[in-house]
Amino acid sequence: MSSLSLTFFATTAPRVLVPSSSSNPKLSPSSYSFSATTARWHSTAVSFRSGARRTSATCPCASFSSFNVRAMAKMVQDRESAVSSSSASDEQNKKMLNIEVNHSRTFLDVRFEQDLLSGIGREVEAGRLPSNLATGMEELYHNYKNAVFQSGNSRADEIVLSNMAVAFDRVLLDIEEPFTFSSYHKSMREPFDYYMFGQNYIRPLVDFRSSYVGNVSLFFEMEEKLNQGHNIVLISNHQTEADPAIIALLLESTNPHVAENLTYIAGDRVITDPLCK
Repeated sequence: MSSLSLTFFATTAPRVLVPSSSSNPKLSPSSYSFSATTARWHSTAVSFRSGARRTSATCPCASFSSFNVRAMAKMVQDRESAVSSSSASDEQNKKMLNIEVNHSRTFLDVRFEQDLLSGIGREVEAGRLPSNLATGMEELYHNYKNAVFQSGNSRADEIVLSNMAVAFDRVLLDIEEPFTFSSYHKSMREPFDYYMFGQNYIRPLVDFRSSYVGNVSLFFEMEEKLNQGHNIVLISNHQTEADPAIIALLLESTNPHVAENLTYIAGDRVITDPLCK
């Protein structure tokens, strides 16, 4: 077995700071040094470069496909009928459907920024949301808004409200029904598609015109080896919560199988902090 050296370079400014009760690390320009091991590979270099969004012309967001608030509310309504018809043999799925249907819809009914922010206050008053977490949610909202607005996208208002409404809905759901990660966690694609939401949340922060994947042919080689049953291990000095989403976004048009099936090793924060989970 030989080692494949990969060099990733990503700049994630404008930065979105994710508040935490225990720490508050900042997303900063990141460099990655990866080592991948598989059968009979020679040393080669791969580079990723992800630039910050600058103008509306730099991102394929004209037909932005993020979950919007109305669509999210409709999705939950559809689940109400799905719960009654779900198979009794699929108890786990039925449990998840029930949880989705029965939790508070405070953030699903918003139409304006003020509705979203006042919803945080109402949840605190109702005793469903800790005040320190509410403060972090407001800070995250303004950080995300500032970052998306720097893109110059004419739909920035809609994108921010849409993505943050769903993000807050997921935070509130985790407060009501805390999710415990097992030692190995497979991405949850239904009844709520967390993977796709994560992609759409980070997408407006990436300048796709100035971003690239160097030696992308290596990822086609990876797919071939994976299909043959080989394992490929990438080792990196991970620095930001956005790394997995950025890597997947840069691979989604050429290597969606790799993008959607990478397994990441997570630290405590991303599996325990309500704003990161």
